[in-house]
Amino acid sequence: MTFTITGLAPDAFTPYFGMSDTELAEHGIIRHTATAKPGYPCRITLEDAEPGETLLLLNHVSHAADTPYRSSYAIFVRETAVETARFHDDIPPVMKGRPLALRLFDAEGMLVGADLALSGDPTSNIEAALARKDAAHVDVHNAAHGCFAARVERD
Repeated sequence: MTFTITGLAPDAFTPYFGMSDTELAEHGIIRHTATAKPGYPCRITLEDAEPGETLLLLNHVSHAADTPYRSSYAIFVRETAVETARFHDDIPPVMKGRPLALRLFDAEGMLVGADLALSGDPTSNIEAALARKDAAHVDVHNAAHGCFAARVERD
């Protein structure tokens, strides 16, 4: 089973890049400066920010389906991110070594299964999830904090 893990498109966030802290606050967004690595995972680049880099902390709708499973939560995005990361049959740095929750959704956006990848390598969990005919895609979240990590789709 081959798959692609894709970061978020920066276009949705670039209007906020460079705004003052006051302007960001009007949108419910907070600017953070990374103080450690790992710890500040960018959902566009799918890498942890380097200490000293600035990121925006904002709410993001990760599962916009018109179902009871619609989902949004806080995420970080680097203010310097310009390109969506794509990983083919590989696990992005922000997903390595972290306990992960996998949520399997069908084509209508209904939850059809879930799994935990606690080892820090979700490859076998992803392959098993996508082997299910009823799973259209998998949304990966950090198991502890619950924040959206990335979407996984079949190739």
